[in-house]
Amino acid sequence: MPVISIQGIRPVNFGNLDVSVTTGANGETYIRPVAPIGDVPVSTIAMLEYWAEHAPDRLFLADRLPNGEWRRVTYREARAMSRSIAQYLIDHDLSVDRPVAILSGNSVYHGLVALGCMSAGVPYAPIAPAYSTKSKDFDKLHHVFDLITPGMVFAEHIEHFEDAIRAVVLEKVAVFGTGDLSTVPGSHNLDGILSSTATDAVDLAISNIGPETIAKFLFTSGSTGKPKAVINTQGMICANQVMLRDTLAFLKDEPPVLVDWLPWNHTAGGNHNFGIALFNGGSLYIDDGNPTPMGIHKTVHNLLDIAPTIYFNVPKGYEMLVDHLRSNETLRKRFFSRVKVLQYAGASLADHVFKALEDLAVETVGEKIMIVTGYGSTETGPFLSTTVWPVGRPGEIGLPAAGSEMKLVPNGEKLEVRVKGASITPGYWRQADKTAEAFDEEGYYKMQDALRYNDPNDVSKGLLFDGRVTEDFKLDTGTWVNMASVRSATIGGLAPLVRDLVLTGLDLPHIGALLFLDYDACRREFPELAGIEDTAAIAAHPPLVARVKAGLDQLARNSTGSSTMVARAIILETPPSADANEITDKGSLNQRAVMAARAGHCEALYASDIPAHVLVANRKG
Repeated sequence: MPVISIQGIRPVNFGNLDVSVTTGANGETYIRPVAPIGDVPVSTIAMLEYWAEHAPDRLFLADRLPNGEWRRVTYREARAMSRSIAQYLIDHDLSVDRPVAILSGNSVYHGLVALGCMSAGVPYAPIAPAYSTKSKDFDKLHHVFDLITPGMVFAEHIEHFEDAIRAVVLEKVAVFGTGDLSTVPGSHNLDGILSSTATDAVDLAISNIGPETIAKFLFTSGSTGKPKAVINTQGMICANQVMLRDTLAFLKDEPPVLVDWLPWNHTAGGNHNFGIALFNGGSLYIDDGNPTPMGIHKTVHNLLDIAPTIYFNVPKGYEMLVDHLRSNETLRKRFFSRVKVLQYAGASLADHVFKALEDLAVETVGEKIMIVTGYGSTETGPFLSTTVWPVGRPGEIGLPAAGSEMKLVPNGEKLEVRVKGASITPGYWRQADKTAEAFDEEGYYKMQDALRYNDPNDVSKGLLFDGRVTEDFKLDTGTWVNMASVRSATIGGLAPLVRDLVLTGLDLPHIGALLFLDYDACRREFPELAGIEDTAAIAAHPPLVARVKAGLDQLARNSTGSSTMVARAIILETPPSADANEITDKGSLNQRAVMAARAGHCEALYASDIPAHVLVANRKG
């Protein structure tokens, strides 16, 4: 494997991403890796069995106990406990039509139950905990249960899920978990299950697992409708991990160590990162933090304990981590001591965060750490493409990994991307119509995204994300607005004050923007706001408003015309509402829901008599 050795950057092994390019009869472009995919294991459980035999005492999973100590489970222990769980599931006659629903979040027990399900040949569905703990009507949870008809439910700290279980779970559905089981009469104690003995029935179930066996159902965010259950087969998951290991070849150099919070009800955390640990004999420390003002302190505490060899986060997570890396020398030294690669996904990493990570690494260990990004979705396993070179600009997604291929189809002024490969889902569970809509006549999955070439004359330099195919819109002049580029430029230009935004302007004379503030960043930038929790007061703070207005003016001066310039904007007084479906459980904005819930603000952006709270960009210096 080639060692990427760039002056000033810690050397690291990557695989080969050479591709061939051909053109179809209708102008389509096919981008295919030259190298074939490596040997694919028969199942996830085959990898658990392998490491339980070859590295039985190596740590596999760890999470924090209430006393602050790490609960640690080795590969040998994980194999034994997951087999006990598998026996329990087999005794309850579960099946693909009666899978297991997991209501609670990431934990050692969650991981063991997942492995127990797969050992028994029974699919499981990790459900967003918010569906059970934050919802009042449990509408999404009802939908999920109606779709997959679970035969059993697991919940850690079951008392936190009492209301949801009473409202949604049928009496004939068995429940097991931990915590105060008296809150859910008839529920079974996981501790008792773990002490039971597995029989030959478990070995038989494992022997029957094949590539077509359904491992799990992962639900889409539901930002454009009801969540869909994406079928994840054993073959799909295993192929994706081989693609990852062949591309991120440094994973073969030593067992990876991860400190990771990404939710397992999403493909990035539950497939990509969990799988990287398991398939490479690595150790996964479950981070009980997250990118929130409270959660980031837990993440820092965990990173002070454990130095990762590879680190994943969302851009907001890196932004919050950078503040602590700057102020905490011990954390800096620990974090950068052996990490080979920093990877982000889900959005573009702001320039100031990118530069801060590079500068802090050089200051601490004398060299930069490779920062890469990738591209994929729940339906692709998720890993589809990545860069094997340092990211040089926002939106880079690299090239397809061996085992996958892309088809770029002209769609108006864009190139719509469709994909095929070993890790693509066979479809959506019990929704044949949605499955049929998702694939084209050649069997390529339609991502609904657009890509463009980083360098039109050299495909080896990779591809750039070019927005959603359906996001772009025309102004009333007939001029197209590239949503992704305008959004990225505007957020970058207003960083760090603006966390996200929604653009308006379909069939209207100019682009408008509804701006969501990053309240923590606002308090840092304006110390006089420290301690103020009233979001409306923060949004109305005159120096902050002036800073945003100056940023809009500068963006306007840099723009090329109406299609790239936000002409008017409103600083919103409240954050996006989950109850109003303005934000998905993945944390991304539901643009349609925001515009519907804030229709009055949308109208104000185009009023002939401009309201006082509407900021108007000035292109003149």
